[in-house]
Amino acid sequence: MEKIRKSVIAGSWYPGEPSALRDDIARYIQNVPHQEMEGDIKALIVPHAGYMYSGQVAAYAYKLLLGKRYDSVILIGPSHRVAFGGVSIYSKGGYETPLGVVSVDENLAVRIKSYSNIIVDFPAAHSQEHSLEIQLPFLQFVLGEFSFVPLVMGDQGAETCLALAEGVFQAVKDRHVLIIASSDLSHFHGYKEARALDGIVLQHIQDNDIKGLLEDLAIDKTEACGGGPVAVAMLISQKMGARHSLLLKYANSGDVTGDKSSVVGYASAVYYS
Repeated sequence: MEKIRKSVIAGSWYPGEPSALRDDIARYIQNVPHQEMEGDIKALIVPHAGYMYSGQVAAYAYKLLLGKRYDSVILIGPSHRVAFGGVSIYSKGGYETPLGVVSVDENLAVRIKSYSNIIVDFPAAHSQEHSLEIQLPFLQFVLGEFSFVPLVMGDQGAETCLALAEGVFQAVKDRHVLIIASSDLSHFHGYKEARALDGIVLQHIQDNDIKGLLEDLAIDKTEACGGGPVAVAMLISQKMGARHSLLLKYANSGDVTGDKSSVVGYASAVYYS
């Protein structure tokens, strides 16, 4: 039997009923102004909160994928619930959402593992993790059928980021793949402080300044719960020839709920050739 990871957030973080889910995503995509994007999209940065909070921000990135085709998608997120070293790969079967099962690209997963000794098969890292699953309905909506490789980072230090980026790049350099980093920004600060903290990350994203991002995260000058995945996506996209970076949208939960006393930040960005 295939190893299918069942949804753990359908019906709570996003609608559990397929038509309602499609309608929500269609509305978010429709609300995004049309933007011409010349060049090949190599990587996206997207948030991973519940759709009512960050779905609209994510849609700014995902709308760019309409009509696109990729050999595979590499989806990288942080571990929220399980502590472990290195990076966990889900290398067989697929992930299920209300829109169907997204198959793991098993051949590519094996290939990635062969290029990096920091990657382990640690299913517990995936079983309750929301940062990857939350991206899949958007991808199913804009890409249709696709396969992917799910990677959860237990360690987001600079050394792990560099090793993971190099391993993935070696595995995908002869293929047309999309890299997606799943990350929210600062958590539970007042509105003004959150915007200041998030502004530091956003500047690094816009400047394609990986070293500066990793340094500022390491000394807590700024925050991003998926800072490691963001750095990895930036590194791989550079290796794949991305020359341009564009911040597409920034907002925080206070902009959605009106409660600005304690907010979470969200951003979407694209790296392209």
